[in-house]
Amino acid sequence: MTTHAHHKVLIVGGGSAGVSVAARLRRQGVADVGLVEPSDTHYYQPLWTLVGGGRAGAGESARPQRSVLPKGVSWIRDRVADVTPGERTVALADGRTVGYDRLVVCPGIQLDWDAVPGMAQAVTAPHTSSNYAYELAPKTWDLIRSMRSGTAVFTMPSGPIKCAGAPQKIAYLAADHWREQGVLKDIRVVLVLPTPGMFGVPVFARELERVAARYGIEVRTGSELVEVDPDGRAATVVDHGTGAKDRIGFDMLHVVPPQSAPDWLKATDLADPANPAGYVEIDKYTLRHVRHPDVYALGDAGSSPNSKTGAAIRKQAPVVARNVVADLAGAGTPPASYDGYASCPITTSRHSMLLAEFDYTLQHRPTLPLIDTTRERRDMWYLKRYGLPFLYWNLMLRGRA
Repeated sequence: MTTHAHHKVLIVGGGSAGVSVAARLRRQGVADVGLVEPSDTHYYQPLWTLVGGGRAGAGESARPQRSVLPKGVSWIRDRVADVTPGERTVALADGRTVGYDRLVVCPGIQLDWDAVPGMAQAVTAPHTSSNYAYELAPKTWDLIRSMRSGTAVFTMPSGPIKCAGAPQKIAYLAADHWREQGVLKDIRVVLVLPTPGMFGVPVFARELERVAARYGIEVRTGSELVEVDPDGRAATVVDHGTGAKDRIGFDMLHVVPPQSAPDWLKATDLADPANPAGYVEIDKYTLRHVRHPDVYALGDAGSSPNSKTGAAIRKQAPVVARNVVADLAGAGTPPASYDGYASCPITTSRHSMLLAEFDYTLQHRPTLPLIDTTRERRDMWYLKRYGLPFLYWNLMLRGRA
């Protein structure tokens, strides 16, 4: 096989995980870093909830990819078609082959719109949207601000998804807007969750139960959207406990598609054979592949059982960078370990937020001293709206936080 290029460290994916690791590797003296990323635009996706809720502009979330790449990193503008770990090669869509000494896999997660019958068609119709796509988030706000009465349905799929709190966030932002407009009493708000409770950590679940009750939201736990009738404006929801299906007519529908690893990744030997979603099979502490020691993974495409959030990536990136550097130096045991930390900033109104922080133990893991983050707070809103974006663009992507 002809290899067209070779890098000491090759990174697949130029999202928050890939850029953060690249920056840290460069800071730690790794001179030869290549990064494969086809998109010329980099997105700060956590802002899309606020775009859909009418609290931010979509343009704030986008910057040129070139502007966020660390100096000295070779940008390979193409898509990955395959990885052959036994040969230490990555095949690109244009037919080129790139070799590596160490590989970091972080291509993100794909949105499986076709997994729910009717969903892909529904989001092209006037009444349905999703904050999980840059081009659709402004449409969500258009639907919310134009609604004065009727039924609004917000859904979440089963299985791991990026930012698992986002399906709830937009429901609360919408309900608070309708409350401010004096029309909430005329709108039936239905929140469909596949989980047995509002959140996996009890202290936060109790707070979110209070938030939903305040708005009069009809919460259906243990349930899931299984079909959308775009023409009839109806959502079919199944109760996983009883198997019963309910067809709910709606005037507005916000959907979140099921998600999985990219299809090309599922087909490689990197994927966990026991996981149909195809995530990279890694040790959840070292983030190193369990069968291919030259490969590491982080972010949404990894198999580690943490919540798939930007906060998780912020803690994973230094672990991967340190372990890769040690590995290149010949260290036998990876020195750094990830404890599963993640945080989910859940907007509970147009002016407040609940900062849910936890780790692999699913216990509350606060990082802000002297602040009770088990309750929704107005000061946390400013963190979400201004503090976290600043941290992302200026520190995290530069390998400084």
